[in-house]
Amino acid sequence: MGSTATFIDILLAIILPPLGVFLKYGCEMEFWICLILTFFGYLPGIIYAVYVITK
Repeated sequence: MGSTATFIDILLAIILPPLGVFLKYGCEMEFWICLILTFFGYLPGIIYAVYVITK
């Protein structure tokens, strides 16, 4: 179950990075950092989201 949930989180992070982080952490600092990075560029948002979800 844990590996499937992580796969779904990573998939959501690739499609819409802030959503993947939000579903894992809620409205904590990780979400806001990901949202700002996504506004600056889609790729930095994806990289950060995958990093945060897999750490």
